[in-house]
Amino acid sequence: MRANPESELHRQGKMFGVLMVDGGDHPLPYLAAFSAQLDGSYYHEGFVPPVYAMSTPPIGTNKVESRRLQQLLFANYRFVNGLGETKDLLEIFANEKPIISPENWFGKDRGAKESSVLPPAGAGECCAPKLLQYTLTHGLKPVSLAEFWIGASPRNEIRQEGVLYPPCSGRCVPILRHVTKGLNVEFVTSQESSPAVLEEIETLYEDDFLMVVNKPAGVLSVPGKTNEVSLTEFLSKRLNGAYIMPAHRLDQDTSGIIVLAKKPDVYKELQSYFQRRDIQKRYEAMLAPNNRFQAIPDEGEISLPLLPNPYDRPRQMVNKEHGKVAITRFHVRERRADGSVLVDFYPLTGRTHQLRVHAAHPEGLNAPIAGDRLYGKAGERLMLHAAEITFLHPVTKEEMHFCIPSPF
Repeated sequence: MRANPESELHRQGKMFGVLMVDGGDHPLPYLAAFSAQLDGSYYHEGFVPPVYAMSTPPIGTNKVESRRLQQLLFANYRFVNGLGETKDLLEIFANEKPIISPENWFGKDRGAKESSVLPPAGAGECCAPKLLQYTLTHGLKPVSLAEFWIGASPRNEIRQEGVLYPPCSGRCVPILRHVTKGLNVEFVTSQESSPAVLEEIETLYEDDFLMVVNKPAGVLSVPGKTNEVSLTEFLSKRLNGAYIMPAHRLDQDTSGIIVLAKKPDVYKELQSYFQRRDIQKRYEAMLAPNNRFQAIPDEGEISLPLLPNPYDRPRQMVNKEHGKVAITRFHVRERRADGSVLVDFYPLTGRTHQLRVHAAHPEGLNAPIAGDRLYGKAGERLMLHAAEITFLHPVTKEEMHFCIPSPF
């Protein structure tokens, strides 16, 4: 399914959802939904209606009035779960960690950002909550649900047409935690990363001050929110509890060279190298086959400011007003017969997911890295590898250079 070039979807895109159902009097074995409005309306034949929709959005005359109207609106979004319990959005989000929009985060009133924050804008209007609420109020049994993007990617976020996406962490997951109580279902909140293989960690260099290793894809650089053993934990245990701190980090899905300090003062010195950009790094990436690749120049520079997406962690977003400077140089090494392209990336800044976003964003290369589960299409692994690094040893001041070509 592709968007008609003359439609609204071609200009701005939309998330759609399909839910396979069982039971009841519904004439079809599935339900369909779209997020928010489509062509200016909440109602279209063949799609489930919204949980709640006002004919005219509330507009407050000041901040106090606007907040009161928002509270009234959220109180009308009521969701029942499999146990028959009903809660509105204010109750569902009451114990959630506040989500601060980029505008408020960087605004002048930053000191009040943690006080009585309302549910995020758009909560309750996404596909999954609408579909599950319809099944629970119409005697249907949910079987399997999928959400996918149709149309052009948004300017700030990255969405690829036809790719499946899990529920967004900020707006949808709290609602789904409530709605699915009492249901014999399991919802996936994020696409799975490559399996971690700690035994494959290769030590490239080690002395009393630092060590350099080749991190496999799927290994966390530092401890995260899960129970997965990180690189630093594994190495510290192997060295009988020694101090191990990465001077820089690689995404869990990224493989390649990483430098780790074995003493706090060495860590501080290495950190100063990165802050002054005295360390040269090169990454190798394979861009997945796509007919847009002929438009990629042989070399160039990408400058797109980034910040975390508050509504869908851990994804990052482009924000030219509030984002932090992010600059990447690139050079095409090989254009392969299967349509894939091997690219060298030289990050001049070190923002989270910088290379992944700069590759996938329409104003970047407009070509996701192969296997990118966040900004492209999931695969066996993310085809991004930290291949080369050059820096001065923080104690001996000798030049250190390491190069490990990518496996792809």
